[in-house]
Amino acid sequence: MTILTTPLFENTARSLKCGEMILMSGEIYTARDAAHLRMAESLKKGDPLPFQLENAVIYYVGPTPAKPGKVIGSAGPTTAYRMDTFTPGLIALGLKGMIGKGARSPDVIDAMREHGAVYFGAVGGAGALLAQCVVSSEVIAYKDLGTEAVRRLIIKDMPLTVIIDSQGNDLYVTGRREYLQQRST
Repeated sequence: MTILTTPLFENTARSLKCGEMILMSGEIYTARDAAHLRMAESLKKGDPLPFQLENAVIYYVGPTPAKPGKVIGSAGPTTAYRMDTFTPGLIALGLKGMIGKGARSPDVIDAMREHGAVYFGAVGGAGALLAQCVVSSEVIAYKDLGTEAVRRLIIKDMPLTVIIDSQGNDLYVTGRREYLQQRST
């Protein structure tokens, strides 16, 4: 198990391998569909983004409201491909890591190869458990979007898997191939 602390620098991102298990700690940001659309609109206008993209990690999550005494509600990953239209441009601006579930488009994978970014998978359906890794949560932009507002999270030991590494190796492809090979023997 690899221990990883953000920010995620390119040399670290490029050292991670498809299938590698990670415990991530540090500062990450949340953003889903609506927030990505707003960030794209800001970039078109030349306006600043709500956080610095350089060496950042975005978690594709829309957490539920926190219960009394809790930092955050359930915080499971959402399907990443819904952000794929916006992601290559964000990677080109310095985004180094994304956390979600599901496959990514060829354009995203090409941008990851070119700029040294990584896609991490979080276990879908385990939002209550993942929320226990969140030490603090603060809405920093687009509060009107409710659960889709951009948040700054501080996390500790969030369990993740490298799904797609900076070389374009994809666990959804390699894992399936290995499974079929083992099954046929």
